[in-house]
Amino acid sequence: MGAKRIIVIGGSAAGPKAASKARRMDENAEITIFQKASDLSMASCGYPYYVGGFFDDRSQLLCSPAGVVRDAKFFWNAKKINTKVLTEVTRIDRKQKKVEFTDLTTGKTGRAAYDKLVIATGSNARKPPVPGVELEGITTLQSLSDADYLRKIKDEGVIKKAVVIGGGLIGIETLEALHLAGIHITLIELLPQLLTFLDKHMARLVEKYVQTKVNVILQNGVASFLGENGVLKAVKLQDGTEIPCDLAVVAIGVTPNNKLAKEAGLAIGETGGILVDEYMQTTDPDIYAIGDCVEIPHLITHKPVHAPFGDLANLQGRVAGENLISGNVVKFPGTIQTGICKLFDYGVGSTGLSEQNALKLGYTDIETVVNASLDKPGFMNGNLLITKLIADKRSGKILGAQVIGAGDVSKQVAIWAMAIKGQFRVDDMVNADLPYAPPFSLAIDHSIATAHIMQNKLKGLFKDISAEQLKDKLKNKEPMLLLDVRNPNEFEEVRLGIGERLIPLGQLRNRLGEMPEDKTREIIAWCKISLRGYEAALILQANGYTNVKVLEGGIAAWPWSREK
Repeated sequence: MGAKRIIVIGGSAAGPKAASKARRMDENAEITIFQKASDLSMASCGYPYYVGGFFDDRSQLLCSPAGVVRDAKFFWNAKKINTKVLTEVTRIDRKQKKVEFTDLTTGKTGRAAYDKLVIATGSNARKPPVPGVELEGITTLQSLSDADYLRKIKDEGVIKKAVVIGGGLIGIETLEALHLAGIHITLIELLPQLLTFLDKHMARLVEKYVQTKVNVILQNGVASFLGENGVLKAVKLQDGTEIPCDLAVVAIGVTPNNKLAKEAGLAIGETGGILVDEYMQTTDPDIYAIGDCVEIPHLITHKPVHAPFGDLANLQGRVAGENLISGNVVKFPGTIQTGICKLFDYGVGSTGLSEQNALKLGYTDIETVVNASLDKPGFMNGNLLITKLIADKRSGKILGAQVIGAGDVSKQVAIWAMAIKGQFRVDDMVNADLPYAPPFSLAIDHSIATAHIMQNKLKGLFKDISAEQLKDKLKNKEPMLLLDVRNPNEFEEVRLGIGERLIPLGQLRNRLGEMPEDKTREIIAWCKISLRGYEAALILQANGYTNVKVLEGGIAAWPWSREK
C-alpha cells in the first residue's frame, strides 16, 4: 500500500493544525491543504488588535512561534505539506473519494484523490437582511482582508464616525480597535444586554463601563443602511433614528459553513454545524470535520452547541490529525464554552453556565453569589474583580462563573474552567492550594474567597440580595432598613443615595438601639464589597434580627448610577 493521501479543506486554524499533527504522526503521508484565501494559518483572533494598532507588522498574524511566516514555502520546507492557496474546493465526491477544485487565479479546475479528508471550512459572518447592506463602507471583521480594510481606515485617519452592530465578543473587541483609531463609535445591539453569555447584572456593569468610552444603544436593531452614490452615509434604526456614519462593522455572529458537507450528503446537526463524533469523524468514516463548521457537545448540558472559538479549533485539529493516521485513538470530549475578551482596561470572561441559561435549561435548584474584591493587595496596585459564581444547591457542584473588571480576569476564568472541567464542588475550592505572593494575588485568592462566600450561603449563614432585587424593592416602595456600614469618609466619597442609613461596622454593636423594634423587619446591609456588610448581618442575626440580607458585591457591583 502506498503513502496515505490526506486532503484538508481550509487553511485558517483548525486545518493546518490537523495537517501538521498528521505529518508528525506519519512522515510519508501525502498531505495537501486547499485554501480559498491567499493566506494560511491566520491568527484571526488577533485581527482587532492589528486594526487597533497594538502591533503594526501584519505578518505577525501569520507567524509561527519562532517568528517565521507560515506561507506555502514554510509548510513545504518545515512540514512537507503541500498547500494550494487561492484555490476553492467546489465539490466532494464521496463515491470516488475525490475533491473538485478551482484555481481562483486562473479559473482552471481539477480533481484530487484522498484516502482521508478533513473539512475545516470555518463559518460565515451573519449580515442583517435589510436594504443597503451591500453599500461601500459596510464590513465584517472575520477575514484578514476585513482586517486590512479596517487597518487602512485607521492609518488614513479620514473616517471619524462609525457604527458597530452587535454587542457580542467580536463587536466588543472591534469597539476598542476603532476607538484607538480616534473614531467616534455608536454600538447597536438588538437584545436588551451586551455579551449574552453574561447574566444581566454583570452585563449591565460592562455596559456602564462601555458607556464611558462609546455610545451604546440597546433593544434597537438596524432597519436599513442609507447611502449616496453607493457609499454608506447613515444607519437607520428600527425606531426611526438615523445615525450618520461613514463606516459600519457588522458583528452579529456567525453560522457554520456547512455547504460542502451538506452537498456531499454528510449529516448536519441541529445547530447547523456538521455532525461529528468524539473523534471528530463525520457520518462518513473517511471524512473528519473540525473548527467553526462543526457542532460539539456541551459538557454540562450534553446538548449540541456551535462554539466558534480559536482554541477549540486548534484542539480539534490536533485530535483529527492523530486519528487520520492512527485510527480513532484520541477524543475531543466537548466544551464548557470558556471565553474572554479585552475591553479597554477591562477583562470580561465566563465559563460554564450563566444563571439565566441554567434556568432556561431546567436547572431550577441553583445558588449564585457575587464577589467584588481585588485581584492582589492594594499596596501592589491591585485592581477590582467582580465574579459571579453559579453552583448546584444540593450537590455544591460548580456550574459556571463570570468574571469582569480591571484585575486579572484571565487567571480567574482559567481557575473556574478547570474546576468545572474537573467536576469540582464548592467544598473542593474553599481550601484550594493556589500560588500566593503579593505581586500576584491576595493571601486568599479571589477565586477561593468567592468559594467561601458560596459555602457560607449554602450553609445558610447569611442571605443575600442582588442589585436587581433591591432595585425592584425600591421601585415597589417596600418597607426596609438600608444599612451602609462603611466609614464616614467612604460614605462622603461614594454612596448609592437610595435612603440608606450610615452606621459604621465598628459602632454597630453599640448602636443596636437605632435598629427597628420589630426584629422581623427587613434589613439590607452593605459596604464597598459587602464583606463588612456580611459581618454586620451576623451581628444583627446574633441579636435576634431574622430578616437580614447582604447586598451582593456591595457598592462596587452596583450597576446603576450612584448619588456620588
